[in-house]
Amino acid sequence: MNDKAQATAPVDVVIMAAGKGTRMKSRLPKVLHRLAGRALLGHVLDTAARLQARSRVVITGHGADEVEAAMRGVADGADLHFVRQEPQLGTGHAVQQAVPVLPDDGIVVVLSGDVPLTQADTLRALIERCGGSRLALLTIDFADPTGYGRIVRASSGPDAAVQAIVEHKDASDEQRRITEVYSGIMAVPARPLKGWLARLDNRNAQQEYYLTDVVRFAVSDGVEVVAHRIQDALQ
Repeated sequence: MNDKAQATAPVDVVIMAAGKGTRMKSRLPKVLHRLAGRALLGHVLDTAARLQARSRVVITGHGADEVEAAMRGVADGADLHFVRQEPQLGTGHAVQQAVPVLPDDGIVVVLSGDVPLTQADTLRALIERCGGSRLALLTIDFADPTGYGRIVRASSGPDAAVQAIVEHKDASDEQRRITEVYSGIMAVPARPLKGWLARLDNRNAQQEYYLTDVVRFAVSDGVEVVAHRIQDALQ
């Protein structure tokens, strides 16, 4: 694929919206909580539309009927699809459910339905970093990165190659001192992504299928992994 073809590859947005949101202590599905008068998921769908995405795929689970009905009422369109994750076995398992509706020729942008403030320009820059051939991660530095997946690079330099994302519960003491973390957002060519998703396993501290494991598969397959590093979580 030449550079021009890479730059014009269609974009398919996958939005993870299956979580229960236990910490909110609410019967309302997490992604339907409101910000500025709209459901969190509604904001994310609007952002996907601003990317001129070919399709928007929402992965539902907890409260699926309620979430799907609410979104059909405010964000209907031929490009909007729903798939279900039942049971919820991790982020990698979630994206596996979207595979049957994702064409092979696009760039897949993975978003979270409860993260409504990411700017479309930030995502465009991430897609440009992907270029149709790389795995691009949106990362950020946190003074307190507790709970987040750490970005492990080949060396200490800011432009050093990304080698892995290590989830907090699986990280060593040294890795937990890393302040650059994965935001939960990535842009990745669909065809290799599907192969990596098929290789996931749940041999980890949480016994879940981690989407972040696709990074090590990319590295082992010789696919470049790059990070678009932002300074402000509201970017």
